[in-house]
Amino acid sequence: MNIETLRAYCLSKKAVTEDFPFGETTLVFRVKGKIFLLAALDANPLQFNAKCNPDKAVELREQFNAIQPGYHMNKKHWNTVINDGSISTNLLKEMVDDSYNLIVQSLPKSQREEIS
Repeated sequence: MNIETLRAYCLSKKAVTEDFPFGETTLVFRVKGKIFLLAALDANPLQFNAKCNPDKAVELREQFNAIQPGYHMNKKHWNTVINDGSISTNLLKEMVDDSYNLIVQSLPKSQREEIS
């Protein structure tokens, strides 16, 4: 997965927008204004931060060296994912999906209903 594929996948989800609130090298994806993924455009290989269930976050970090506590984020709830080839595309997409779904679940009921 490269940045173009990641971007297209994120933008394919309902109510997602993108912006650069932290400078021109950090692409941020939001659902209804809440961040669910940040991608470092200047990183090689591709790196992104995704929200994760705390228990699952620990499991993933134990399984993969390329998944680390979230850089500049709450390390309990966020992972930094380094796409070095050791993680399948399916798992990368699953992490994006989980992050998106966690944020959607945290939205007020009216906003959740707008999305569904």
